Amino acid sequence: MYDFHIHSDFSMDCKYSMEDMVLEGVRKNMRSLCFTDHIEFQVTEKKIDIAFRTKDYFRKTNQIKYKYLKDIEILAGVEIGMQPHLGEQYNSFINEEPFDFVIMSIHSVKNRDIFFDGFLDKKKPVEAVLEYYKDILKCVKNFDNYDVLGHIDLIDRYFKNFSLIPETKKYIDLVKSIFKIVISSGKGIELNTSGIRYGLKYYHPKIELLKLYKKLGGEIITIGSDAHEPNFVGYDYKKAEKLLRDLGYKYIFIFKDRKKFPIRIS
Repeated sequence: MYDFHIHSDFSMDCKYSMEDMVLEGVRKNMRSLCFTDHIEFQVTEKKIDIAFRTKDYFRKTNQIKYKYLKDIEILAGVEIGMQPHLGEQYNSFINEEPFDFVIMSIHSVKNRDIFFDGFLDKKKPVEAVLEYYKDILKCVKNFDNYDVLGHIDLIDRYFKNFSLIPETKKYIDLVKSIFKIVISSGKGIELNTSGIRYGLKYYHPKIELLKLYKKLGGEIITIGSDAHEPNFVGYDYKKAEKLLRDLGYKYIFIFKDRKKFPIRIS
């Protein structure tokens, strides 16, 4: 089992240490864990940078890596909170650091965090969702220094009433455009199992989008729990793997030193 989206107390929204997370991975017989702690540039209208000290981050991941070398493989990645105007800033940051893996996620639209700034408030659901996917499209058009696009339909989890989530057909053309660029750029997407934990009936992305990605020729896909606490490390991994197999995917991918490696789904 390879969990390629977990957090530690290097992220602003996690209080557990790397060792806490790793010990749970060892207990669950995980093969690899990749820490993908948050870097968020220009968050909110005040344009605040929320970032960890990379020197401390790599010192700690290396310490944990060698301490548990015989038990589990530990890798050091990052989850960047992208907005269309931040490409140059993220390029400079990523190119200076030896990350194994980079997830590009969209947590904010027009400097408004989807959750903390109430992006969905006072907007018609369809208008909000279309605005969100249009921003993702701008991001993938203008930035390619990432490995996978994170939890593409993340916005769904922040509807106070899930019955208001627009039908997939309302925005499917935008997602198709996004996937075409992701695929042609040699990038991938992640199957993020956290959707279930937030009360949705599906992972991120939902099955319709996983089918679309496959239909368009998408093959590169990782599995990540998005765990912010130890008990969610490897969450629903086997079920997620089975879903991918049932949809016709033959491999999940892992990344080391920004290079991708296929792992055949058993």
